[in-house]
Amino acid sequence: MANTLTGLIPTLYEALDVVSREMVGFIPAVARDTSAARAALGETILVPITTGQAAVDTVPGISAPNEGDQTINNIAMTIAKSKHVPIRWNGEEQRGMANAGIYNGVLLNQFTQGFRTLTNLMEVDLFNAAITNASRAYGTAGTAPFATPGNLSDIAQVRKLLSDNGAATSELQYVGSTATFANLRGLQSVLFKVNESGTSDLLRNGVLGRLEGFDLHESAAVTLQTKGTGSGYTTTSAGFAVGTTQIPLITGTGTINPGDVISFTGDPNQYVVQQGIAAPGTITIGAPGLMQAIPPTAAMVTVGGNRTPNVGFARSALQLITRAPQMPVGPDGTAMDMADDVVQVTDPVSGITFDIAVYRQFMQMVYHVRVAWGAAAIKPEHTVLSLG
Repeated sequence: MANTLTGLIPTLYEALDVVSREMVGFIPAVARDTSAARAALGETILVPITTGQAAVDTVPGISAPNEGDQTINNIAMTIAKSKHVPIRWNGEEQRGMANAGIYNGVLLNQFTQGFRTLTNLMEVDLFNAAITNASRAYGTAGTAPFATPGNLSDIAQVRKLLSDNGAATSELQYVGSTATFANLRGLQSVLFKVNESGTSDLLRNGVLGRLEGFDLHESAAVTLQTKGTGSGYTTTSAGFAVGTTQIPLITGTGTINPGDVISFTGDPNQYVVQQGIAAPGTITIGAPGLMQAIPPTAAMVTVGGNRTPNVGFARSALQLITRAPQMPVGPDGTAMDMADDVVQVTDPVSGITFDIAVYRQFMQMVYHVRVAWGAAAIKPEHTVLSLG
């Protein structure tokens, strides 16, 4: 195979350097399984999940007790998408750009845009996974968090909900919209007054850093979500205990969609719907389920308004798997297709490995920037929406 991409490697890494500085949303915040290994579309990859263990009494003895076995659970994640961004040039185009002295700069920008396109798709998938697999929500739909000067209760309450749900507080993440962080930068003066915050990073550079134990990330993927049309729904009169996640609804009309935020009469909590309905039926809310029992009487269900859901979560609650796309294998076991050369470049910041291939065609050539990935929310109780 002709070695035609070696000279492009500095350009590729320069393009990645531009994009990696901009990836300040979900990708750097979630748990990642990124590898240069190849995987096929639809392939299943198991992610191990450990559970808590009970403590036992310590009793002196001649030998150590025969204990400590544990079953390691797992969740199956699927490589759900395999995509590429093509960059094609013919000889006339190259010559014209080269004569103008701008070919290398334009090619760099094209690779930058290719990496950005793919990472933005991953961001959206992670956002969608998070908002449809969260446990509860805090805040007011339609009002971006941190809108009250000198008040950080929005993030404090998200941390409280995560702590109540048993989330580890060592790697908490908060991914928000541009409106949310505009409020944080513009209204929360305690964060940019150097004598109070202890640093000039936010004031001088707009650097977000950490707040109340959260790593802060801004993402364009956090966008307005339209609520379902459901109205008039009530629960049955069976009564539902604390911890219930499946709740039958009756008498109403319209849709309650995954990601909608609902509440029940007499219960101040806001719950996130995982499985919705289009007519009377059973909805599923995120674990750990009801925080307050519904008595044996029909309780009115309120569907929250349109919202821009920021997301607070423990890093391990959201998972991203990336692989190089699977290529056909030759007789010697080497991956190959019609590409003249293939090189893999790994973003040093995110750890994502991209495949770069070049295909020579008649009087033209095309580069492919490609990657395969899957995203999942595996721990709903460790994910909370911060409504905006």
